[in-house]
Amino acid sequence: MRKKIVAGNWKMNNAKVESKTLVKDIKESVKGLELKNTRVVIAPTFVFLQRTAKKVKKSAIEVAAQNMHQAESGAFTGEISAGMLKSIGVNLVILGHSERREYFGETDELLVQKVDTALKHELEIIFCFGEVLEDRKSNNHFNIVENQIKKALFHLNSEDWKHIVLAYEPVWAIGTGETATPEQAQEMHAFVRELVAERYLSDVAEEVSILYGGSVKPANAQEIFSKEDVDGGLIGGAALKAEDFVQIIKAI
Repeated sequence: MRKKIVAGNWKMNNAKVESKTLVKDIKESVKGLELKNTRVVIAPTFVFLQRTAKKVKKSAIEVAAQNMHQAESGAFTGEISAGMLKSIGVNLVILGHSERREYFGETDELLVQKVDTALKHELEIIFCFGEVLEDRKSNNHFNIVENQIKKALFHLNSEDWKHIVLAYEPVWAIGTGETATPEQAQEMHAFVRELVAERYLSDVAEEVSILYGGSVKPANAQEIFSKEDVDGGLIGGAALKAEDFVQIIKAI
């Protein structure tokens, strides 16, 4: 049975005090929940990764990095390597996020390198993909998603997929005023699962968790998570408030 996952991406938010308080509040709230088949992940900024990893070490919460560099080491000022993440107890990394693609020019070719480096270091990957509003309106969204997944992940073998979590981000539904329906989420998730099944054994497709990252909030989480192929969420703004984040966890 594939895992349910609620992952909070804090992005470039929260200084020291805010981060410490948020971790404490989430940790205390999660303590009383039954999380038999559900994973809870938080992704703070790099400067608080080690501190956060220590704080949640004996809890049900896992910590993910928001990004990493594809090289092992070298003259890459400001970058963080996979080996560095592993050395501080971080075992998950978010790759391919829409903001990394848009603002930092990350290409599918670059993501292949990042994926390979992460797997080499036994990091689990939350791999993001999704279309912008123009692609959705031109009915090109399935092609965009198919190309993103095939180019970055379809060189992997079946065993590698045990370390892959997929996260669909309908970029057009994030901060645009447009709204993605639970049915649209299910449609894309089912499409992606079938895509994986066509390339690999159906067992691989059935085991991979596919998260939804389109402005999930306490008010819509339960309806979205009720869809057959939606295995959880990659949460942005709502992950910055412990009460909201915990409500989303409860919804799954």
